Formats: sequence, structure tokens, C-alpha cells
Amino acid sequence: MTREAFSQIPVIDLNNIRSLDTTARGALAKEVKRACVDVGFFYVKNHGIPEETVEATMSASKRFFSLSEGEKLKLDIRKSMSFKGYQPLLSSNNDPENMGDMHEGYEVGWEELDKKPDDSKRSNDGTMAGANVWPDELPGFREAILKYYHAAVGVGRLLFPLFALALDLPEDFFDDKTKNSAAIMKVLHYPAQSGPVDDRIIGIGAHTDFECFTVLWQEPGIQALQVLNQDKKWIDAPPIPGTLVMNIGDQFARWTNDAFKSTVHRAINRSSIERYSMPLFFGTDYDVKLVPIPSCVSEDRPAKYPVVTAGDYVKDRLKAAYGHHHDKRES
Repeated sequence: MTREAFSQIPVIDLNNIRSLDTTARGALAKEVKRACVDVGFFYVKNHGIPEETVEATMSASKRFFSLSEGEKLKLDIRKSMSFKGYQPLLSSNNDPENMGDMHEGYEVGWEELDKKPDDSKRSNDGTMAGANVWPDELPGFREAILKYYHAAVGVGRLLFPLFALALDLPEDFFDDKTKNSAAIMKVLHYPAQSGPVDDRIIGIGAHTDFECFTVLWQEPGIQALQVLNQDKKWIDAPPIPGTLVMNIGDQFARWTNDAFKSTVHRAINRSSIERYSMPLFFGTDYDVKLVPIPSCVSEDRPAKYPVVTAGDYVKDRLKAAYGHHHDKRES
């Protein structure tokens, strides 16, 4: 059956996500399922992240991106075994047809807000193991970034039971597969692009995300995100105050045998002003094998993908995006 091309991104109210009423949760799961199958993107409102948490993280991020290039490059992501740290302008290229992504970023993984010498949550990271790196020059930066990180992880954890219901699975199906919060967060800064520009250099080239799903905050008032529909038309996904954008990634597409749609998207900032966004990429634990979910496989719909571990899959995709390999690691 051919899916009808979508023309807008649905908005889902999470007000009942903690409800004890199974009917209310079931109705919410049906909304999520329609969005995942037909679009692969949806907004959520009443997500529970306080506005002051977002504002504090944005303020800290702007201070970081205002540092000199030399200071930021001390934390260059290309020196990291686990893809943590600063991502310079044009250092990634998500679309091979383009000449680089016109943004700079800062990338972190799980870390307890209160520092501990031994974080047991990281014991199963495998190929993705590695500590975050932090700037020495910015007091309070680490705390602001991690406070939002943990708030966004909390939203992601609330969604997994809904995804399970949407797939006709027990609500706790993903619990033992998402114990260690295999979530990567980026803070992104898009410089203003105006006047004559090369169409092969945009904010982020057309791509799909790697993990199960993405939790995205985007700066109000600036249109940049676009989603490709079934008719190969770009549909705007403008920021809606008080919402987050959610989209399905390739891990979930593989896991569900393409029942859930990992949709191509891009970001173009031609607004002539700077833009900021914060995506958190939430995946399964890195040691989990992406074996097709039983409800998504049948004789008429055989498994499409070879089984891989989540960590190996993510690391291979990151290597391709950043164009570097750690057998040639910079010192």
C-alpha cells in the first residue's frame, strides 16, 4: 500500500503520557503510531522540560560558541575516540552531494550531573565508550548542558512505552534494552547565510538520523528544518513555541523492519541571522543487537536488514559523517 504524501507535521499532546488510564495511553500510542508510520516526524507539547532549563542551556551554549576558534579547537571532536567535543564549521558532511554542513556543534554523551569516579552506566558502551570533554574557561557550562541533557533523556524514556504499544508490544518491552541511556546530544550553531551562497553548502545536508529517535529543540522564530515527503517535496517544520520535534531514526527503522519511517530531512538557515538548535539522539543500549521486532516480520514481510549491534552501527555512521577513522587519530 502506498502511503499518501504528508503536507504537514502532526502535533501530539503528551498530557496523558503518565496517565494510569490504559485507554488514554492507548489512544496516545495510536497517535504516535500514525505519525511514525506515515510521516516519521511529529511535534510534542506538554513535554515537561522547563523553559528556564532551555534558556540556561542556550545562554551557556552561546558563550561557548563565542570563544575563539583556537579555544574551541582544543576540544576538537576529531581527536576523540568516542566522537565527543567540538565540531568545527564544515567538518561534517551528511549529504555526499554537498560540500560540508554549515554549522558548528558541541557533542556530549551520558554523564552524571554530580561527578562520580566510576559511572557504571557506561560499562556497556563498547565501541562508543569514552568520556565527555569540557572547556576550562566557562564555569557553569557543563552543569547547564547536562541539566538539559538529562531532561531530554527523561522525555525519551517516557516515549519508549508508547512506541512499544504502537508496535503491539508490552509497554516494558524496551526497558531492558535502554538501561544505559545511549543518548548523544549536540548543541548546534548555524551562522547567518545570506547574499550569494553555494547551494551545496547548507546548514545540514539531506540525511536520516542514526539512532532510534531524535528529541529536537529548535530556536523560535527561525525556519530552517525541512522534511522530505513521499512526493519528494520539502515540507517546512517551523519551530512551534512550547514544543519539541521528534523524528524516527535508522535504528528504529531497522528494528521495525521499516514499519516506522526514518525520514530524510535537512536544515537551511538563509534567514540572515544566527540560529541555534539542540538535538538529542536517543538509541538503544550500545550492546543490544538490532534483531527485527517479531510483530514487524512475517512471511510476506521478511527481515530486510542484517543484525548488527547498536554501538557498531552508530560508530560506523559517525565515521562516515565526520570523514575520519581512529586508526589515523590526531594527537
